[in-house]
Amino acid sequence: MTTQVIVLNGGSSAGKSGIVRCLQAVLKDPWLAVGVDSLLEAMPVSMRTSDAGIEFAADGRVNVGPAFRERQLAWMEGVAAMARAGARVVVDDVFLGGVASQQEWQRVFGPLEALWGEVRCDPVVAAGRELARGDRVRGMAVSQAEAVHQGVRYDLEVDTTHTEPLACARTVAARVQ
Repeated sequence: MTTQVIVLNGGSSAGKSGIVRCLQAVLKDPWLAVGVDSLLEAMPVSMRTSDAGIEFAADGRVNVGPAFRERQLAWMEGVAAMARAGARVVVDDVFLGGVASQQEWQRVFGPLEALWGEVRCDPVVAAGRELARGDRVRGMAVSQAEAVHQGVRYDLEVDTTHTEPLACARTVAARVQ
């Protein structure tokens, strides 16, 4: 069966976005990249301050409310619709709900063939990246490093602690059918 969707899950600053850009360069066919950061950018600023939206706590925790969740589900359905329409899609996500997040993606994908990739990075290294980026709340990388993987089942794992995004992308690409 042909892989229609690649889902990369990992904590903040684990290196998912870099891998996605490299995947687009090394995969034979064109793949669309969609990421949770794009969803966040599409949300109105008011969604970032309300209890119903999404809140980034000072300690790095992320709290998601029902209004955000509703829009996130619509976004997920849209991603799945693109794949069903024939686009090959790479998803860059942070499974704040662990296995429940994966189950929601599986539900929207239905019969689509998905490759599930675990993106790991040593929390100390990810925290350093987070600090260098300057666009993340400090503490997100550490708080998410293990939590996003709880109960999730993967087809492959890459670790960006000491491995460059291109090498990780090649590992993923080797599994794409």
